Amino acid sequence: MSTIEEEFIATVSHELRTPLTSIRGFSQTLLNSWDKIKDEDKKKFIGIIEEQSNRLIHLVENILMVSKTNAESQILKKVNVNKIIENVVTLIKSQYKNHKYELQLMNNLPPALLDEDKLQQILTNLVDNASKYSDAGKSVYISTQIFKNLICIKVKDEGIGIKPEDYDKLFKKFSRLENHLTSKTQGNGLGLYITKELVEKMNGKISFTSSESGSIFEVLFPIYSEEEALKCSQAS
Repeated sequence: MSTIEEEFIATVSHELRTPLTSIRGFSQTLLNSWDKIKDEDKKKFIGIIEEQSNRLIHLVENILMVSKTNAESQILKKVNVNKIIENVVTLIKSQYKNHKYELQLMNNLPPALLDEDKLQQILTNLVDNASKYSDAGKSVYISTQIFKNLICIKVKDEGIGIKPEDYDKLFKKFSRLENHLTSKTQGNGLGLYITKELVEKMNGKISFTSSESGSIFEVLFPIYSEEEALKCSQAS
């Protein structure tokens, strides 16, 4: 087993252990002292168990996504990028009802030859992050345009930005950036790693810029003919 694989297994074990320890601890407390615990504390403990269970499910799903991304091939086909963005934003809005979402989508954007499921996962991760790491009431901007024969998708937030010393960590496995919003959100540091893997799997590029007034994530995909897309699919 390589050092990288050993490090990955060790990190996964640590990430799994944290929610499992919480679930076991509060479950044992409830089982052993049910009659002595106040009703409001019982609700609180059960709420923690549910929260940590959801965290565990999300972590396992992301680990499976990492494995799937590394293993599977793909067939690129015509995708309406603007439509997928609209669908993703509709879903995200239901979770972040105090945020505002501004769509600046290019009219007559040509269909992209991409994997629809992968694109939806990419957009979900980016829009969810932009929402998660900005305060309630702030806006998230999503735009599309054509740039030098590339489809350009931008997701901009009004968060507190990313510190320069954290730039190198951003797309690494299990890296979470520390700020005043991190403690309020559940995460395991796999979202942006998965996003970058999915983008590159479809021959795209992802980059970001950041300042104290927010961050912009930009995704670029080449505009292929169907013949070119078929060759890319066969090579993947």
